[in-house]
Amino acid sequence: MILIEADFVPAATGLTPTMNKILACVSCLLLLVAGTWGQSPSTTMVIGAGGTFALPIYTRWLEDYQKLHPNLQLHYLAVGSGEGIRQVTTGAIDFGGSDLPMTDREMAASKVNVSHFPIVLGAVVPAYNVPGPEKPLNFTPQVLAGIFLGSIVKWNHPAIAAVNSGVTLPSNEIVVVHRVEPSGTTYVWTDYLSKANLKWRTQVGKGAEVRWRTGMAARGNGGVVDAVKSTTYSIGYCELTYALQNAVSYGLVQNAAGKFIRADPKSVTAAAAGVTFRIPGDFRVSITNAPGIDAYPISTFTWLLLPTKIEGDKKPILRDLVYWMLTSGQNSQIESLGYARLPGEIVHQELDALEQIE
Repeated sequence: MILIEADFVPAATGLTPTMNKILACVSCLLLLVAGTWGQSPSTTMVIGAGGTFALPIYTRWLEDYQKLHPNLQLHYLAVGSGEGIRQVTTGAIDFGGSDLPMTDREMAASKVNVSHFPIVLGAVVPAYNVPGPEKPLNFTPQVLAGIFLGSIVKWNHPAIAAVNSGVTLPSNEIVVVHRVEPSGTTYVWTDYLSKANLKWRTQVGKGAEVRWRTGMAARGNGGVVDAVKSTTYSIGYCELTYALQNAVSYGLVQNAAGKFIRADPKSVTAAAAGVTFRIPGDFRVSITNAPGIDAYPISTFTWLLLPTKIEGDKKPILRDLVYWMLTSGQNSQIESLGYARLPGEIVHQELDALEQIE
């Protein structure tokens, strides 16, 4: 199984950055096909693309599944949720990965009918690089909104100090890091801030792309983490697994019940407790700013996007792959990577929906 991090492939001249990225991905895959076709004519290639949020668990899953099915070649292109949606809705790939659900308008405009399957639970965390404090910092939604709006510009601002009693905070200016490309992680972050802070909701809003008021841009969760690690007094947002794997400090966030919560599998699972879906089989739902007292407030599902009609012999392969992810894949390795398992009732509903894939 090969993963291509499209953000770092060479660019072709005379094209936009997005076109360069797509062309480079396709070129890599063509080379891959050429290199493997002669070795095993019976090999079936399955290609997915999408967000970096779930990249660590997809990496583990596809490697494990391919060991069970050596006649398959499984590939996932980490190109961002927005590009993953575009690729799967045009029929260019076999499945997509997204950290934001498609809107009703996007679903109606899609050339390919797509089903959303929540595949794992995760969290977005405020990752920072501040020398000195030994314990994790606390953040309220007002503080996070203020920092990313550019109205809170120094680490010793009274609003930060007020929720970090006993911590000596530096007077240095805050360096903000945000994503540059359409991103599901950005959607989750801004969805939370829009729910929890009126100024953010009215001045910026939520989306895979927003108009940032301040800060430096980085590509992918990995890019944000690298920028934070290399920039003293910086803060950014990233998926929990990236903070854990890169030993980056991340803060506790005040939830809807007023409690400061650290992101971990238990607090992320608590955010999904009692979740309901508007329409049976439609698993598009937001769980940010959940009401539970122990819920981490910037929690989310991440979705595997699967065409509802699959031509040829790939249908049983894709259905079995998703079935495996929802059953055998929901084991302890999820939590070791910083994710949380899906609630059993949701898995049961998804397995019913999977049977409807034609």
